[in-house]
Amino acid sequence: MPLQELRHRHLLGLKTYGADEIALILHTAREFREVLDRPIRRVPTLRGVTVVNLFFEPSTRTRISFELAEKRLSADTVNFSASGSSVSKGETLKDTAQNIEAMKIDMVVVRHSSPGAPHFLTQCVDAAIINAGDGAHEHPTQALLDMLTITDHCGSLEGLNVSIIGDILHSRVVRSNIHGLLAMGANVTICGPNPLLPLHLDGMSPNGQVRVTHRLEEALEGADVAMALRIQMERQGRNLFPSTREYHEQYGIKLEHMNRYPDLKVMHPGPVNRGVELASEVVDHERAVILNQVTNGVAVRMAVLYLLSGRGGSE
Repeated sequence: MPLQELRHRHLLGLKTYGADEIALILHTAREFREVLDRPIRRVPTLRGVTVVNLFFEPSTRTRISFELAEKRLSADTVNFSASGSSVSKGETLKDTAQNIEAMKIDMVVVRHSSPGAPHFLTQCVDAAIINAGDGAHEHPTQALLDMLTITDHCGSLEGLNVSIIGDILHSRVVRSNIHGLLAMGANVTICGPNPLLPLHLDGMSPNGQVRVTHRLEEALEGADVAMALRIQMERQGRNLFPSTREYHEQYGIKLEHMNRYPDLKVMHPGPVNRGVELASEVVDHERAVILNQVTNGVAVRMAVLYLLSGRGGSE
């Protein structure tokens, strides 16, 4: 019998989520996606539920996507950013969260530069916590929307070949995707220059299940999906490769690759650096499903909010 509710109370990452829970989220997201196609794109599902968006790092796509998801579900939304708040005066994360919860908040969506910040919040407050990205650790809703997009275009994830290319070392997206894709039976390859790969892959490649290559052609050969990752200059602290031009020459997906691999689908979590991770022609290519990812982001976050709200899931 298919799973009817999540076993988790929080979404801190996908490492502890099983295939049945991921499948439930994706199924629920497909149902909510129908809401987004209606003339009136709003349902009363979370009326009376208050959600705070607690963002300690700059964000555009993720923050707006969560805000839209909350409004589509008729939740009451409170937006918080560290800039201009008491955090700039020295208030701790714990004190910030407890003060917000004292205002009777039901759910917290948090983005923070420190890995483990969402997990820490679960020990400070009673609200359900959703990780919207913590440092270079995890970004579970991004991986879920990626998996939803892949199934839209490729069907089942079982046995699918997915190559993730780029700044593996600094990416929270890749960690969540590896956990989720492996749980769903996909084959995962990671590819990038040596300085952008972790020194120890054990935590990222349980039981050696993830294939590693430094050659783009090897990553693309036989791949059903290629997911390019943004080069995160702001997290590197120093240049780990000579130039973005050289990076594009060796690891950028170009039009010639789209022609060589006629069934290849290309993804990117955004924002895209045109001419670096992807050639401009690839970004605009009919087999680039980047905008589909953005649309699916709202549906996936609606599903997660619903399932963790207490009206669709329990621990």
